[in-house]
Amino acid sequence: MPSTAIARHAYRPALGALDVRFVGGRVYRYFEVPEEVARGLARAESKGRYFNRAIRDRYRFERLPRWDEADDGEA
Repeated sequence: MPSTAIARHAYRPALGALDVRFVGGRVYRYFEVPEEVARGLARAESKGRYFNRAIRDRYRFERLPRWDEADDGEA
């Protein structure tokens, strides 16, 4: 089901990071996100609600200048 908040997301196991691109275009990388949390986002009926409950304000993050197409392993 398409999300009205999250356009794309990918878990990067080598980094232990979750990249999230929001509908507005901003891209963020969340660090030290457990793989099961990333899988939960992938399975969530409401990705925005899951993100707010399980990821937002729980993990260190940084804003990225763009989505990294080279390593696009969608979670």
